[in-house]
Amino acid sequence: MRPRVGHIQFLNCLPLYYGLVKNQVLSDIELIKGTPTELNQMLVARELDISPISSFQYGKHHRFLELLPGITVSSDGEVKSIFLISKVHIEKLDRKKIALTNTSATSQNLLKIILQEKYNLKPEYFVCPPDLSNMLLEAEAALLIGDSALKAFYRKPEGLYFYDLGEEWKAMTGHKMVYAVWAVRKEYAQKYPQVVSKVISAFHKSMEYSVQNAASIAREIQKYEIYDVPFLQDYFETLEFRFDKYHLQGLAAYFQKIYNLGLISELPQIKFFEQPYNQDYRLCAK
Repeated sequence: MRPRVGHIQFLNCLPLYYGLVKNQVLSDIELIKGTPTELNQMLVARELDISPISSFQYGKHHRFLELLPGITVSSDGEVKSIFLISKVHIEKLDRKKIALTNTSATSQNLLKIILQEKYNLKPEYFVCPPDLSNMLLEAEAALLIGDSALKAFYRKPEGLYFYDLGEEWKAMTGHKMVYAVWAVRKEYAQKYPQVVSKVISAFHKSMEYSVQNAASIAREIQKYEIYDVPFLQDYFETLEFRFDKYHLQGLAAYFQKIYNLGLISELPQIKFFEQPYNQDYRLCAK
């Protein structure tokens, strides 16, 4: 029985998984790929044991999840792959239609916080697939995340305004923004704590490898993507994958704001998985 581990199919999560291949860990886990929304649903439905989960969805389901220590997808200011892309200046979006990507609840609600608290705007939102051209046929602005946002930013169509939500959040609150965390189902953690610890260790080693080899990873990816190497390397270096006290403060601030706006019914408790004392074990649960 191998742990079922989720993998977000966005470039922003690649550094956390790239080293798993290099360190030959994939044979010890069942890696299941999907969008953030798909993985959120699978973890909640007990179809995954460990997975990245959007910060918003963790907040909704915190009672039966525990966070893996030391791992997030975050930024300290600009993130370069979460954008409000608008036909008009942001101040002109009051009562206008905004199309929200259907791939991330965290970013949807982050945008609502920013537009309401920073700009005092009340747009009309609707959710749809992340296709910028189609979104802007029906709306004055569109929220894109992940690879769709990155491609739009790289090509930068003329006549459109790009607002980086990481930058907007930092300017408004002074905090880092935590977009995704890694969580384990409590019942699985209680049954297989040593397996969970081994997965955590594998992710930390993968992250260290990727940070040390960012340039070579960018050159490898460039063979299959539209981006040039400097753009990719700069993007990876913009992202943060740690989970220190400043990320914790940013996550707590996000939870407080979505609670204040009535986007969740209770203020989430942030609970971490605790490592077992004896770590002499194999990865696979028997």
